[in-house]
Amino acid sequence: MARYTALGEWATDRGLAAIVTAHHADDQAETLLMRLARGAGLRGLAGMRAVAAVPGHPGLPLIRPLLGWRKAELEVVVAQAGLIPARDSSNANLRFERVRVRAALASESWLEPVAIAASATHLGEADTAVDWAAVREWNECVTADGSALHYRPQAPRAIRLRVIERIVATLGHEGTPRGSEIARFDDALSAGRIATLAGVRGESGLQSWHFAPAPPRKVRLPA
Repeated sequence: MARYTALGEWATDRGLAAIVTAHHADDQAETLLMRLARGAGLRGLAGMRAVAAVPGHPGLPLIRPLLGWRKAELEVVVAQAGLIPARDSSNANLRFERVRVRAALASESWLEPVAIAASATHLGEADTAVDWAAVREWNECVTADGSALHYRPQAPRAIRLRVIERIVATLGHEGTPRGSEIARFDDALSAGRIATLAGVRGESGLQSWHFAPAPPRKVRLPA
């Protein structure tokens, strides 16, 4: 994240139209396996997008045109062009998770990076579909009442979580919660409990769920 923030600032200062990276299919396969091992949800398993926004710079495109290429194929192209690539010694350090995943991929012939990367693309398409459905759910089921929002859930949980995430982003004032925290917030409301997340108080009623900014936390001064 810090790297992209710095790149975004650098590109913006120079009036550049986009940032282009050389991420390839092997990178995508490693990313998917790493996130799978962490129990990531659909958004995380979608991996790297061919076109996205630079983190922290929503108006600056981040383009990855080489996701369909294998690393070995790109190395041939570079060699034929007479270029000497830079070698980062950390890419051989097994202390890093990505290096260990890369070694596992190389040692198992049945793990096909291109196929794994294709799965990430399919998951990305599904993620886009869930986002589309969440916008529709918001438009049809969320209403505002002053500083409060009322949500009448109609969609399956995967879509509902995106709506709740947007509600928290709209009303919250205590940081950005992780997906697992959004899921626990939803669990509490589904069970009829009152819950608070990132400065948002949620309460499930008979017909809808009600959300409002939670009162500021009391700060206890030392005696």
